[in-house]
Amino acid sequence: MSWKVQSNATDIDTLLLEESLFFNGNGYIGIRGNLEEGLPNDAKTIRGSYINGFHDIVDIPYGEKLYAFPENQQKLLNIMDAQGIEIWIGEDNQREKLSLHSGEVLDYTRILHLDKGMTERILHWKSTKGYELKVNFKRLVSFHTRELFHQFITLTPVSMNIPIQIISSVNGEVRNFADKDDPRVSSDDENRLTITNLSWTHEGSLVEVQTKASKLRAAALSTVTVSSNSVSYRYEMNKLSVQTIMDMILSEEITLDKRTFIADSTRYENLQESLFSIKNRTALFSFSELMNLQQDYLTTFWGKTDVTIDGDDKIQEAIRFNLYHLLQSAGQDGKTSIAAKGLSGEGYEGHYFWDTEIYLLPMFTMTNPDLARKLLQYRYSILDSARERAIEMGHKKGALYPWRTITGTECSSYYPAGTAQYHISADIAYSYVQYYLATNDKSFLKEFGTEVLLETARLWIEVGHFYNGEFRIDTVTGPDEYTAIVNNNYYTNVMAKYNLHWACKIARLVQNEDPMHWKALKSKLSLEEFELEEFQSAADAMYLPTDRTLNINPQDDTFLQKEIWDFEGTPAEHYPLLLHYHPLTIYRYQVCKQADTVLAHFLVEDEQPEDIMKDSYNYYETITTHDSSLSSCVFSMMGARVGYVDKAYDYFLETARLDLDNIQGNTKDGLHMANMGGTWMAIVAGFAGLRLKEDGLYFRPQLPKQWKGYTFHIQYQDQLLQVSNHSDGFKVKLLSGGQVNLHIWDKRYIISAENPLVITNR
Repeated sequence: MSWKVQSNATDIDTLLLEESLFFNGNGYIGIRGNLEEGLPNDAKTIRGSYINGFHDIVDIPYGEKLYAFPENQQKLLNIMDAQGIEIWIGEDNQREKLSLHSGEVLDYTRILHLDKGMTERILHWKSTKGYELKVNFKRLVSFHTRELFHQFITLTPVSMNIPIQIISSVNGEVRNFADKDDPRVSSDDENRLTITNLSWTHEGSLVEVQTKASKLRAAALSTVTVSSNSVSYRYEMNKLSVQTIMDMILSEEITLDKRTFIADSTRYENLQESLFSIKNRTALFSFSELMNLQQDYLTTFWGKTDVTIDGDDKIQEAIRFNLYHLLQSAGQDGKTSIAAKGLSGEGYEGHYFWDTEIYLLPMFTMTNPDLARKLLQYRYSILDSARERAIEMGHKKGALYPWRTITGTECSSYYPAGTAQYHISADIAYSYVQYYLATNDKSFLKEFGTEVLLETARLWIEVGHFYNGEFRIDTVTGPDEYTAIVNNNYYTNVMAKYNLHWACKIARLVQNEDPMHWKALKSKLSLEEFELEEFQSAADAMYLPTDRTLNINPQDDTFLQKEIWDFEGTPAEHYPLLLHYHPLTIYRYQVCKQADTVLAHFLVEDEQPEDIMKDSYNYYETITTHDSSLSSCVFSMMGARVGYVDKAYDYFLETARLDLDNIQGNTKDGLHMANMGGTWMAIVAGFAGLRLKEDGLYFRPQLPKQWKGYTFHIQYQDQLLQVSNHSDGFKVKLLSGGQVNLHIWDKRYIISAENPLVITNR
């Protein structure tokens, strides 16, 4: 089966798209898939290199600023550009730059190697003067040495004795991409980096920069070596960049090895010394050896994570592509998370949203729990900021996590679709519970999870209230951003109930298993015993709106009172609606940007009977535009859950290749990370029906008629399972561990390594 994503495109539009599709990253640094030689000057390229979490602080302008509106926000910065390698062919006064848009391209292929962790370009090129050569560009961002961006170029002459000049550059003069007409992209392209050090020594070319406001520093150290004995080197510097210029006659195959080491001041105090040290350690490894280490890492990852689809090569390519880029974007240090665009672009200014917990963590939790733990540690690291935000918003206690952030403070300037989405605190609590159910990691729960659960539970007591014996939550916004500032959003209420219930359950667990730790935690939080009773009372009395006439859960108290949006009268070019209608216009109608109540039914299915979930699905499907990339995967999962397998498959197709086929038209700005996580969920939680519950794993397996079968792996409480569903039956094999409790269509089974489960398909 395919482990490659391949392209032969040389047109500008596709190359701009491939800057996102072919990006390289390792969770710490991300390098967009720009061409070493660049594009024509009029191309709207987004030439980008990023460090996860590396940001500046920018002011938020308001016409009328009210209390507790955030005054500034963090903004992911595009850092030093070390991708540049220009190859000039010919005599001094007649040189031509080798590129896809000059000379004659005789053959060209670009490959993303999903199993090797690197990208490759293979170019057969002929100059207008008749010089002919083949060039192989390879590049990777190392999982072994997280600071390393490695480029390795092989030049093979076809014609003899080719005069050649290679210019390798590290450029400190960079800006972020801006588009003033698209709210999903920053409108500010101000240069926010100051070059503080630009030099060349025997250690390599060094460019160090500092941000204007946050005063964070980043540095890039680049070395270049050519295998030819006849090459001559010289170095040029100006105020903005350092260049290494190499001249030679190409008469036999040679290689160029460029290693760029990138680091920032949040990880290293002395950047220059640290980079020199890392460079010297890495010098012990050849490119081939570093490639082997990269492939070893990917082999381990795929052994736990791979999903195979039998019967559809395009979907097979897509699911591996999505999983690979999720890995490349996931922070692995406990200090960073996964931005909405990962490390593939600057969309949404590098902010972390609720996407991580609801759409991305499930895959990591069930396949790579060590990495999931690091992502959860990030949320714990900003807990104090969430406490401060709760106080700022008028609450006496609790933690209100920011809607969008990097360092922990709220970065959302539009509060109806930002701060008002209080559900993010429950989403984060939910992800801690799911991690605990998947791993039984009680030490992590004690050290991090319990505190997060208690502080987020406190928030609901602060924001909600009892009315006629029911606990209600007013003036919030749910996941559907086309409906804002409502009372009793079903999603928010049911997730708050889950949060409150589990805060009590985990508190009692810790109290019983480690009384001393519980005593210390109570003291730290000034937690009174009556608060746990409040949590349970609020959970038990939580108001979950239900309309008996329609037999659905209304999205909120007034949603069903509104007129339904005129879908037939809305031109196709007016989607997404947010780009063509004022928010107030949209808020007045029954129209959903994305799954809201339907998502709640997926996350906490035991709160409602089957018929209400199915009727709700039918109702909301007719009024949902899926203008958000977070939506179709949910309708796929819940379509399978309520018995619409064909419909579930159609929605799945919208998600699986969303970026590969540029379905939403904006993949050039960066990949849609949440949707990528959603494709994994649509298979594992949709067609296989996986749910994590207290008494074990639950499956409701179904097989789309378009496939011959599917297979995936999950880790459950330190045990590795292989799950497959083919025409001959549903099978679960325990690859490591003792035994596991399973529920298949609500019937209980126990499996072990000696006794796998095989159920003939119904």
